[in-house]
Amino acid sequence: MKMNTKASILFSTFVFLTFFHLSLVSCRKTISGRVENGFTLDLIHRDSSHSPFYNPSNTQSNRLRNAFHRSFSRASFFKKSSLATPNTIQSDISPIPGEYLMKLSIGTPPVEIVAIADTGSDLTWTQCKPCENCFEQSSPLFDSKKSSTYKTAGCDVEECTSIGSSSCVKGNVCEYQMSYGDQSHTIGDLAFDKFTFPSTSGKDIAIPNVAFGCGHDNGGTFNNYTSGIIGLGGGEVSIINQLDKEINGKFSYCLISIPLDSPISNVTSHINFGSSATVSGLDVVSTPLIKKDPSTFYYLNLEGVSVGNKTLKFKSSKIGSGGEEGNIIIDSGTTLTFLPNDFYSSLESTLVDSISATRKEDPSGTFRLCYESENGTIDAPTIVTHFTNADFRVIAIEHVCRN
Repeated sequence: MKMNTKASILFSTFVFLTFFHLSLVSCRKTISGRVENGFTLDLIHRDSSHSPFYNPSNTQSNRLRNAFHRSFSRASFFKKSSLATPNTIQSDISPIPGEYLMKLSIGTPPVEIVAIADTGSDLTWTQCKPCENCFEQSSPLFDSKKSSTYKTAGCDVEECTSIGSSSCVKGNVCEYQMSYGDQSHTIGDLAFDKFTFPSTSGKDIAIPNVAFGCGHDNGGTFNNYTSGIIGLGGGEVSIINQLDKEINGKFSYCLISIPLDSPISNVTSHINFGSSATVSGLDVVSTPLIKKDPSTFYYLNLEGVSVGNKTLKFKSSKIGSGGEEGNIIIDSGTTLTFLPNDFYSSLESTLVDSISATRKEDPSGTFRLCYESENGTIDAPTIVTHFTNADFRVIAIEHVCRN
């Protein structure tokens, strides 16, 4: 295989996968009941010209480096998290620092928020008035007093007890506390209100009594373009579980490849709920999601990785509880794929042995494997990841960058 570059080929130190076309389909259980026609929302990549984060002066190399650094920061969340301890709805997601954004509205009348779509979190929350300690956001804070459908959650409701980090210090009002691996946090009242999703069909979908966090003390690595997090995890309080009746227990999302060697595309990614969550088409493969604790995360089973005609059996320490299967998680908030150090070392060594080009050092120190190319091409092997019942071919041109 020949890969076109302008100066050098760059591979990440701890990852073998960067941007790629991906679909996740989750089917929690079958519900015999009402299924809505569903809706679709746009997901806008942070580097898209439609994104509030768009910076036209960024080069492709800068975009890739920035994405790498954001992913390393994101990975600290999983290292410090509980991983170490035992009808159709479609919505668009926009990646920001390694994450995607979703738009929806809360309350009556509806107030639009822009928040990070996160399959690694359960609780959906937004900044609310009064805000004792909040990060700056460009849009107005949600004012619960102006919503006729807003009500706080009592301490004895199921949603309060399922959060795992709640308390009752203000009478019968459930107060939540959430912290993340990068030291970000949110503290506030658990509440219920109407959520309105802006369908790409032009018809908004309103769902009453959705539990969410009304944050009065929030901080960390958030920026002024977002107001909180949309929890898409597998836990009891996540949006996915709360919309179970409406979406028939199904959702999927498809992340569009980000071209590194051409101008950013305006094509958006989507997240689908309900009957339209089915993914089909030419060359579609599927691998099962494995249920484990903590239930927030979506676990897959990676069996090995092939470099050319050599296959390396994947080995990792046990994550979560509930058996050996489910040795890797899929996460909307991380651009890169992270592997155990020992396995990565073997993978890198095999890759180095397969490439005959001259190695060069990356001046920024970001990338481990850089190669010089005088004519703009080098020969590199095909990389295939082997999941249970599904082989995924890494498209080489999308996983290298010219410097």
